[in-house]
Amino acid sequence: MALQLRPNCEYCDKDLPPSALDARICSYECTFCADCAETKLGNVCPNCGGGFAPRPIRPAKAWRPGVCTVNQPPSDKRVHLKYSLDDCAAHSARLRDIRPEER
Repeated sequence: MALQLRPNCEYCDKDLPPSALDARICSYECTFCADCAETKLGNVCPNCGGGFAPRPIRPAKAWRPGVCTVNQPPSDKRVHLKYSLDDCAAHSARLRDIRPEER
């Protein structure tokens, strides 16, 4: 099963195509741009409380048969925060000083 590769930052709605080097995800595939993940969220996913990692790049070309964005296309469903920005800020402030592996 391939990652969804969501098309946008859930916080600021910036476009994050499959080749975006600044896409960040948590273990639930919540997707944010690097700026929001680092500066606005303090490496705290506002949905689950986990940390972020760079989202892998899915090849556009099939270097192996059937394995590329043509055969496993990225999601076109834009996802947005379930929580208010104030709630996200409070959640981040509560957890940002706890290392992700200790949350």
